[in-house]
Amino acid sequence: MRQALDSAAPPERKQRQGVSWRLDPFKGAIDAMLIEDTTAPRKQRHTARRILARLIEEHGAQELSYSTVRDYVRVRRAQIDVEAGRRIEVFVPQEHAPGAEAEVDFGEVYVVLNGTKTKCHMFIFRLSHSGRAIHRIYPTQAQEAFLEGHIEAFKVLGGIPTKHIRYDNLTSAVTAVVFGQGRHRQENDRWVLFRSFYPFTELRHAFVLVDA
Repeated sequence: MRQALDSAAPPERKQRQGVSWRLDPFKGAIDAMLIEDTTAPRKQRHTARRILARLIEEHGAQELSYSTVRDYVRVRRAQIDVEAGRRIEVFVPQEHAPGAEAEVDFGEVYVVLNGTKTKCHMFIFRLSHSGRAIHRIYPTQAQEAFLEGHIEAFKVLGGIPTKHIRYDNLTSAVTAVVFGQGRHRQENDRWVLFRSFYPFTELRHAFVLVDA
C-alpha cells in the first residue's frame, strides 16, 4: 500500500524463481534417456524414478526432487515419442477392487550376462489395485516358464485374484505356445491340465482365471 501511494508507476514485478533452473543442467541427460527409450523394449523404458536415480548417481543431481523430474518426463516423453514417430499411449483411469484383478505380461528384456548383452524374457504378474507385482526373468518364452511364473506369483502374492487375470499384451509367439493358434484354438495339453487345477474361463480375447 505504501509503495502504491508513493509512486503512480506500478512497481516492477519480481520474477518468481521456480525449480526449473535446478533441472536445466540435466535436461540434456534426461532427453538422452528418453530418446534411448524409443528403441528399447517396452519393459525397459525409464520410469521417472529410474531417471532421477541415474541423475543422482551419474550427474550428482542430489538437489532434484522426484516431482520435478516426473513432471518434466511426463511432458517431454510425449514430445520425443511424437518426434520419433511412436504412437502415444493414452491411459484411462480405472477402479479395481483389492485382490480382484491382475495383469500378466511376458516380453523381451535385455540383460548383461558375463559381460554380454543377452536377450531374455521377463514374466510380470501385477495386481491391478495395489500395483504389487513379481518379475521373473527366463532364458526362453517356453510354456514351462509361463506356467512357473504364474505359480510363483500365486505363492508370493498370497493367492489367486478373485475376479480375473488379463492377458492383453502377450506376443503372438507366447499366445501360440500356450493357447494354441487360430480362431478355433487347440489348447496345449499342459495348459489344459494347468487350467484344471486353477479353473480358467475365456472372456473375448483375454483369458481370465477365476476362483473355483
